[in-house]
Amino acid sequence: MSDADLIKLYSQRILALAADMPGTEPLAAPDATFRKRAPLCGSTVEVAITQRDGVVTGYSQSVHACALGQASAAIFGAAVVGCDHVQIARLRDELAAMLKGGPVPQAPFGEYEVLTAAREYPNRHGSILLAPDATLAALQSLGVH
Repeated sequence: MSDADLIKLYSQRILALAADMPGTEPLAAPDATFRKRAPLCGSTVEVAITQRDGVVTGYSQSVHACALGQASAAIFGAAVVGCDHVQIARLRDELAAMLKGGPVPQAPFGEYEVLTAAREYPNRHGSILLAPDATLAALQSLGVH
């Protein structure tokens, strides 16, 4: 990857998102936690959630990832409270499709548009999908489908 490619990939907007991570304060009494690792790059995200009737009512995250994974977690963390399993699964599928050339995910996750430049870097896709994947796993561990 050339320096110009890196500059394009890690744009100021992505770096600003990564630097302003929401949901980093631990939840006092989470209903579930789940840690997920991206095998290609080693990035990890651990999420903790509270939920009521399948809707996420509280969310915290610990993110150890590249700027792309951090930006993705920031976008996700800012919008996930109030979403249910179906909405999160749809976002995850839309995000994976976007990374393969599809459209940007629907609201409230439209800010993922900033990561369209990552389409050309499939080794980063796993890191970008970590937060929604871990959240879905946390909900599934509670029997929410």
